[in-house]
Order: sequence, then C-alpha cells, then structure tokens
Amino acid sequence: MLDVRRLVLLRELSIRGTLAAVAESMSFSPSAVSQQLALLEREAGVPLLRKAGRRVLLTPQAEVLVEAAREVLDTLERAEAAVHSSLSTIRGRVRVAVFQSAALALMPAALSAMSRLHPEVRVEMVQREPGQALYDTWARDFDLVLAEQYPAHSAPWLDGLDRRDLTSDAIQLAAPGELGGTIRELGDARGMAWVMEPPGTASRHFAEQLCRRIGFEPDVRYETPDLQAQIRLIESGNAVALMPELVWAGRPTSCALLDLPDLPRRTIFTAQRAAGISSPAISAFRATLEAAAASAA
Repeated sequence: MLDVRRLVLLRELSIRGTLAAVAESMSFSPSAVSQQLALLEREAGVPLLRKAGRRVLLTPQAEVLVEAAREVLDTLERAEAAVHSSLSTIRGRVRVAVFQSAALALMPAALSAMSRLHPEVRVEMVQREPGQALYDTWARDFDLVLAEQYPAHSAPWLDGLDRRDLTSDAIQLAAPGELGGTIRELGDARGMAWVMEPPGTASRHFAEQLCRRIGFEPDVRYETPDLQAQIRLIESGNAVALMPELVWAGRPTSCALLDLPDLPRRTIFTAQRAAGISSPAISAFRATLEAAAASAA
C-alpha cells in the first residue's frame, strides 16, 4: 500500500519544482523530503525521479501517482466538507488570499459579519498578487481567493477551481484635484508623471495599453504595488493614475476622477477548489463577501 503522506510530497514536488521548495512548504528538511520520496520509490517499485542538472524531474510513472494524489486529496476534502455539513453549527477554518483593494474595501465588513454570524469559524487572511493567489489556492495553500480581472487581461483559469463573479467597479483616471478643470480626457494626461503597479501586473498592462491606444507612452515615474501610496502621490499633486472605483469605498478624496473611453470595468471574483464546494464555512464566508460587495457598490 502506498503511503498517502509520501504521495502528497510527490505532488508537492510536481508543483514546487525543487526539494528545497517542498521542504519549505511542508516544514520539513530537504533531506527528510528526499528520504520520504526514496521510500515511496521502494513502495511503488519503479523510479519516480531523475536528475537534470541541479534539479529533479518526475518520471511518467511519478506523474501517474501525482494524479492519484490529487484524487485522494479531493476525496478527503469532500469528506471533510461532508462531516462539517452534518454539524448543527458552522465551524472550521478558512484561509483566504486577497489583493489590496479587496482587503481594504471588502474584508473588514466580511470579517465583522463572520464574527457576528459564525463565531466558530476562524478566518485567516493573507495579501497576495491575484495571479499567484489563484495558483496557490489551486495548490491548496489557501481555501479561497479574492482575485481581479482587468479588461483584455484575463486571469488564469485553473482546472478544479470554482470561480464566481463577486462584483465589478469602474476604472477611472485619478488626477490631483487642482487639475480637475484642465484634464477633461485621458489624452490630457500626456506628459504628466504617472504612478503604476510593477510590470507584469494586470493593472499595469491595462493602463499602458490604454494610454498607447490613445496615442502616448505614459511617463511612469513612480512604481509601487501599494494603492494607498499611489493615492497619496495623486492627492499631493505628484502623479496621475488609473484607479479602480473600489479604492474610494469608505474614504473621501480630493482627487479629480474622470471616466475613461468605453467606461471599462474591473471584475472581482472569488475562487475555491471544487472539491470543497460544499464546505459550510467557505460557503458562509463567500456569502458575507457577497453582502460586503453589494454594500460597497
């Protein structure tokens, strides 16, 4: 009989890529991971790993076992959800990955509602970049993810994740308040200093492409993933930026906000593994997020 814990280690290796990364994710030493995988090879009776320089690659037989490990973990997750569904109260732990504007605008209200309605549910939140958070949820680091999708920049679709749109918000040009009378359209921001998120993010790609379609290259003088820092730069008169409407939820601003061509909107959605779709705790938290999103809108 194959050891399930060793199968999980093999699956982790297929996801993380290196023994060191597996050891870090599982809180083991690299030598312990190597020993356990060697024992799994003996149990399976076939080679599972082969060296390629400083890395190890999975054999075709190992890939078969990785798929079996996924099925086992899905079965256990469904069983756990069924056990919790049989209880008279909703309890358990929900690990959530969120991006910054959702953490600021949606999570406080959702967490307060969970504490009031379901006090036996422990919600743990970590801020992550949406694309990575989706992958981490698929890899079982999180139970639920709040992610975003910008127009013409689709978020990854990962097999086995249940995705549901939560809300959407307008994307607008935010400029210092004193420029409100001089900036009437996006083209008027030509030559001004811009603040954007780092290259590779969906918001950066969307902003640059939109400016280029209008006919200019934005002067990205300031770069930060912190939207609160971006807002301070805009309000202080140092930059302009494209900002999603949700960042203004619950706070006043001196910024001038202008609509963009075609009125683009960002989509905010949740995703969880389909194997845990019947989990009462996750379902309850999704419901509180929906209520928080409706209130913010």
